[in-house]
Amino acid sequence: MSPVTCQNRCDEGHHPSRFALCRPLLYKPAMRLRSDIYVSALIRRVFAAGGFAAVERKGMDQAGAIFVRRRGRDGLETIYAPAPQSLVDEDAAGDRLFEIRLDQVEAAEVDALISRELKWDSDLWVLEIEMDAVGDLLPLAKA
Repeated sequence: MSPVTCQNRCDEGHHPSRFALCRPLLYKPAMRLRSDIYVSALIRRVFAAGGFAAVERKGMDQAGAIFVRRRGRDGLETIYAPAPQSLVDEDAAGDRLFEIRLDQVEAAEVDALISRELKWDSDLWVLEIEMDAVGDLLPLAKA
């Protein structure tokens, strides 16, 4: 992680301390977009790409986890879930990354997964989209 500069910079771009000449700031606070704003923007992007999107379950506005349920023309579904923090790169700490939890399965399997997740996290969002390929709408974590 690279040092972060502040308003009171020394020549090296470090934060001055009264006990040392200068020291680097090691913590870079990550700002994350609110869940309701992220879901609204994602819905608009899906419509702009020619797909259909609807909120199946509304979660907490500020920080609810977002699950995306994609239905294809063949009737099979893929569920995109928030990526575990172990897969998130330090440089992308504020970004929302997703992983494919179930791929091309029946709707009953996706319903079962969502009901299990709801027992653990009751303030999650479920967004349903209908399109053939998600493309670059959802950033996927590298495994």
